[in-house]
Amino acid sequence: MTRTAYEAQPRDQLLDGIAEEFLQHASHGRRLIAVEASTTADAERFADDLASALAARGQAVVRRSVDRVEEATLRAELVEPFRAGTLPGASADSVIVVDGQGLLDDGVRGIWHFSVWLTADGALPHSGASVIVDVTDDAAPSRFFYDYCALPPSVNRPGLR
Repeated sequence: MTRTAYEAQPRDQLLDGIAEEFLQHASHGRRLIAVEASTTADAERFADDLASALAARGQAVVRRSVDRVEEATLRAELVEPFRAGTLPGASADSVIVVDGQGLLDDGVRGIWHFSVWLTADGALPHSGASVIVDVTDDAAPSRFFYDYCALPPSVNRPGLR
């Protein structure tokens, strides 16, 4: 697998860039973003900051944190009410930013319009992510791009981890 790193940049600039990238691809409607990390604190803080960056761009943002939950529970208690507009704060044109564990697992990764994986120890997500960020230096994180075409075919196939 090939890894390409961008130079570290101030946290606010990185978050602004991620917010702009997301909005370029998903500018309207009810949109869902997942943020996962090996530590809950990293994911929660990054999700809060990303929600703020989106709000600064005029987006209506709903912010939630979840523990590791089963797919059915995640869908019933968060995703479906958000998509239906019945979750508090949801509107016809809003973004929900969710942090938690297991949000990028195979069974639920298709729920999200955009996903962020944070690493401080070099760990990669269990499946694909829209953005991978090394937060070892929290004030100046680095974004990484990985060439998943170089991975063997068994990666990301159900039952083969």
